[in-house]
Amino acid sequence: MLNSIKLILIKLIHEKSESIENLFESIYEFSNYKKPQEWNLFQDQIKTQNENALQVAQCTKIFKNKKDQVNCIVYVKHSGKFVVNIGEKLSPTDIEEGMRVGIDRSKYQIQITLPLKIDPNVTMMTVEEKPEITYKEIGGCKNQILEIKEIVEYPLLYPRRFSLMGIDPPKGALLYGPPGTGKTLVARAVANKTNASFVKINCSELVQKYIGEGARLVRELFNLSKTKFACIMFFDELDAIGGTRFSGASGGENEVQRTMLEIVNQLDGFEKRGNTKVLMATNRPDTIDPALLRPGRLDRKIEFSLPDLSGRVTILKIHSKKMKKEESIRYELIARLCPNSTGADIRSICIEAGMFAIRKRHKIVYEEDFLDSINKVLKNNLKFSYTSRYIKYN
Repeated sequence: MLNSIKLILIKLIHEKSESIENLFESIYEFSNYKKPQEWNLFQDQIKTQNENALQVAQCTKIFKNKKDQVNCIVYVKHSGKFVVNIGEKLSPTDIEEGMRVGIDRSKYQIQITLPLKIDPNVTMMTVEEKPEITYKEIGGCKNQILEIKEIVEYPLLYPRRFSLMGIDPPKGALLYGPPGTGKTLVARAVANKTNASFVKINCSELVQKYIGEGARLVRELFNLSKTKFACIMFFDELDAIGGTRFSGASGGENEVQRTMLEIVNQLDGFEKRGNTKVLMATNRPDTIDPALLRPGRLDRKIEFSLPDLSGRVTILKIHSKKMKKEESIRYELIARLCPNSTGADIRSICIEAGMFAIRKRHKIVYEEDFLDSINKVLKNNLKFSYTSRYIKYN
């Protein structure tokens, strides 16, 4: 490539010198670089001297001195606390206590304000501004949806009702039940109804190698939620970090307990969380620490049990709504043939029915395909299902 460019330049030199000048002018035009005759090294040196690197600090207090001028106390890591002035580019209303700021190294004046420090691992977690799922796409959870509405939806949409009644709205809820019963779906649907941001946290991601890292991630997660107008935080698989504390724990288990205690502190600390609601889900409610379950932190415990007959019929109709099928399918018969099945099992039955129709080269799905899929899915799931143990636990 370089050799070809050199050959082109040599040809241009032999042909015309004006063409080379045109070539360089076009390069300057498209690259936005200044020509050598326009360079001013003296001004560039002045700019580099005026634009020195700033130091990151935290504003801990704002006060007025005797001359009614606004001063700030900032904390610089590894240096200490300093009383500083505000730079000319900022006004006193731009700065708040607890905010991160940039100060110059000579006069220690506050030059710029900085956003919250949030770990990249926190921002990489699932944050949906508005989930797409609605209540109509969830079946077999009428009572559970009503209870979560009272906790999350009503305080966000109708806060005046609680103030007139003289009570504080519930802070959070624990969703428990066997896998595949719709715990995550209901949380997404509530976030859709309230136009709230939905932050899903897999609790296993909060288990870190070094001491204090998991607790720091929890603090930054709650700081991230405060930047949203309304936010629903959904902690999935809570038993990964919320297990009961016991004596004689090793180093790794101690770190897990520290992370859990930080969640306890954030749920019922001194600072108000605003429009942030916390939902937690688990399949093993018997292993959760009592400190998390007490009222004031998780005010409600909502059980997502196995759907009854009418719930299974509703779930079948929801998942087969977009399928090309015969009109005479008996949904109630199919629902009776799959007792003790979760919503995920019924969704798998609908998918397998479509696969049987494709295998038989049918243009639509028949009732026979649903019956074949029931035999296949339920027999296979008996070996791996948690449902039988959950029924015994109840």
